[in-house]
Amino acid sequence: MAEVTGIKEYIKPENLVYTRTKLMTENVLHYCPGCGHSTAHRILAEVIDEEGLQSETIGVCPVGCSVFLYNYIDVDVQEAAHGRAPAVATAVKRLMPDKFVFTYQGDGDLAAIGTAETIHSCNRGENILIIFINNGIYGMTGGQMAPTTLEGMKTATCPYGRDVKLMGYPLKITEIVATLPGTYYVTRQSVHTPANVRKTKKAIKKAVQYQKLNKGTCFIEIVSNCPSGWKMTPVQANKWMEENMFAKYPLGDIKTPVE
Repeated sequence: MAEVTGIKEYIKPENLVYTRTKLMTENVLHYCPGCGHSTAHRILAEVIDEEGLQSETIGVCPVGCSVFLYNYIDVDVQEAAHGRAPAVATAVKRLMPDKFVFTYQGDGDLAAIGTAETIHSCNRGENILIIFINNGIYGMTGGQMAPTTLEGMKTATCPYGRDVKLMGYPLKITEIVATLPGTYYVTRQSVHTPANVRKTKKAIKKAVQYQKLNKGTCFIEIVSNCPSGWKMTPVQANKWMEENMFAKYPLGDIKTPVE
């Protein structure tokens, strides 16, 4: 009984240091073990909750691993065709300018079939937040090469490694959108360590607050892993990401507002 009493004492509200945000539903996440999507979902939900924007938020998710985001975060979510999330988000924000509007997209979606929508939405300075998960591969559809696949990286469609002479160079879409006059805040973060999770959450919170200023598009890239697509354990995938992905896609702010 003493041990049980000790546990009860420990979990008293005044002793809690962390609890699950009420915006996360009870549904079990479908993501593979070690995938960064789960953590990204959680901190996005935390920020929306902490900012008191649950009833004022509209998310847009297209095809990809994150297509079922609406199952996990208790906010209004509109699905979009593959790559078209920024176009749908543009319409939503223009029709309901007081809402907080975000897209949540993978690299195959945002930087391949959705390149035009991404570039032109950012160039117009649409007052939305674009969250871009970059794991260098098509995670949902079989592990094919994506625009962000690293040089020499093996995938289902380049089993001998990406050859830039045949397939071109990895596309650094975040640096591209940072050059556009319509973007207000552009950053690249990750969620593979507690410290990086805190940095990414801080970036999302900034973007939420910046949207209230109506100054343009906020764009957050989150470099993530894909243990299943990379054929690695979660621990191996994180180590490989640190040693390879971050060299091509360095973390940190790329474009910040001029105060």
